[in-house]
Amino acid sequence: MSARAGSVAGAGYGAGLGGFAGLPRGGSSLQVVLNGERGGADGPAVPMSPRDLARSASAAVAAGAGEVLVHPRTPCGRVSLSARVVGPLLAELRDAGVRVPLSVPTDADGEPDPGARIERVRSWTVLPQRATVRFGEPGARDVAGALLARGIAVDAVVPLGGGAGPEPLARFLEWAAPDRGPVRLVAQPADAAALAGLCRLPPVRIMLFGREAAAWTVLRAAARCGADARIGVGDVLRLPDGAPARSNAELVAAAREEMARAAGAAGVPSPVTGTPIAHAPGTTIAPAPAPAPTTTAGSR
Repeated sequence: MSARAGSVAGAGYGAGLGGFAGLPRGGSSLQVVLNGERGGADGPAVPMSPRDLARSASAAVAAGAGEVLVHPRTPCGRVSLSARVVGPLLAELRDAGVRVPLSVPTDADGEPDPGARIERVRSWTVLPQRATVRFGEPGARDVAGALLARGIAVDAVVPLGGGAGPEPLARFLEWAAPDRGPVRLVAQPADAAALAGLCRLPPVRIMLFGREAAAWTVLRAAARCGADARIGVGDVLRLPDGAPARSNAELVAAAREEMARAAGAAGVPSPVTGTPIAHAPGTTIAPAPAPAPTTTAGSR
């Protein structure tokens, strides 16, 4: 989403919405996106190495993040779905004491061919709790199915409004079903009208996010609607007052304050940590704590 799109929408996001009809209640989750598509040229707030990503994740969780989205990269900086890149990075985060659900992307940026993306997912030996799938990309439903088959929850990323057109959302709705498994719609609304349209969707858990100038506006709308939200240097490099953010932890702390105020005004629960996902046995899992921990063969 462009900065201009965010400024046009302004405070109109979520205006008059009392919550989505089918949204599970009981509080929303705040996810931190550690790096996204950022690189070293974007400033010192962007963690680059696996060790720096682990430290950033640990600090962000201490500041109140309930989930972590991390983009695994090769030493040369390329986004990768390789088991040799994904597994060690997830292990690094767990070894640093990060005990909330971890998520990784399965976008075409990491592997252009849909069939090859599915094979990458099947090759993982250390599993995240969640993974994102862009439903505007070819093969999205098959990639999502491969993730669910491995016990990995799906975050279906769908752009709404603007120049995205109706196809990505229609593709998701054709695929999604109540018995499909742990699926969440991750929506990037281009304007207030696109956000209001989510009220007409079938019951499904929703996460909202924006980028750059729209990030904070959409985060407040998520809190007012009772939806999950996302923040981090992968989406925005500035705090609500416009000052440069020094870290993911600083962004998360500011987001918690913004969400608490917005949720309190709307009478919905403040953010809580995410729900861990159980996985199929026979693989090593980067486990998050759960009320009833799952034991699997080969677990760390």
